[in-house]
Amino acid sequence: MKHEKLEGEAKMLRIYIGEDDRWENEPLHEAIVKKLRMMDIAGATVYRGLMGYGAQQRLHKKSGWLGLSTDLPIMVSVIDTEEKIRRVLPVLDEMVDEGLVVLSDVEIIKYTHSHAVDPTDDGVQQ
Repeated sequence: MKHEKLEGEAKMLRIYIGEDDRWENEPLHEAIVKKLRMMDIAGATVYRGLMGYGAQQRLHKKSGWLGLSTDLPIMVSVIDTEEKIRRVLPVLDEMVDEGLVVLSDVEIIKYTHSHAVDPTDDGVQQ
């Protein structure tokens, strides 16, 4: 998987889900990122929210002095060409039962990476 240089007009995909959401016995956000990587998407970042609510108006936040989570909000952010982003939408439709998927126009000013992608690498850094 070699990524071409990205600049100019692109699409930003944001996927809002819950921390407890699952896909085939795996956290949904992890399954989404793995699927995006398999589909040669340029990159994805997962953000864990401190607090939020969605369509059901149920508040999700950390609670107690230990900061235990109660299904905190998760956002997966992806930026790539429109063609590649549109290709993953049907896959996400199948994977995301509850949540919000948002597509926006963006302009990439600079995108660089410093190494070649090893297809045998699972991509997980600890």
